[in-house]
Amino acid sequence: MNKISRISESEWEVMKLLWKSSPLTSEEIIHNLSPEHSWSAQTIKTFITRLSNKGVISYNKKGRIYYYFPLLSKEEYIKYENNSFLKRVYDGALDMLLTNFLAEKDLSMEELEQLENILKHRKENKSSD
Repeated sequence: MNKISRISESEWEVMKLLWKSSPLTSEEIIHNLSPEHSWSAQTIKTFITRLSNKGVISYNKKGRIYYYFPLLSKEEYIKYENNSFLKRVYDGALDMLLTNFLAEKDLSMEELEQLENILKHRKENKSSD
């Protein structure tokens, strides 16, 4: 998949369901999302159609039933969104993002240690390149 289309927060809910368990029929998607979000069946079918038109989900048809599945993993989509956010908000400047994040967020000792470990491993990998 060359170009990934952005999905709305509502469409994200459909995607989370499909990433968790797929393939699913529209009826199964509706059954799982309607009680949680108070969306009508038609609204959810609209989300499914949009996602299909955007090329992030597809389907297999068996008889009169459509079975929907994602065309990319959750990790692939999160990577796309991260890069899109970085370019859109910070002009691609990762250092600005990290500086602002660290200045705004009160991190626990555990979170700080995790960051230190990530940086340590990245440094080790860079020095061995």
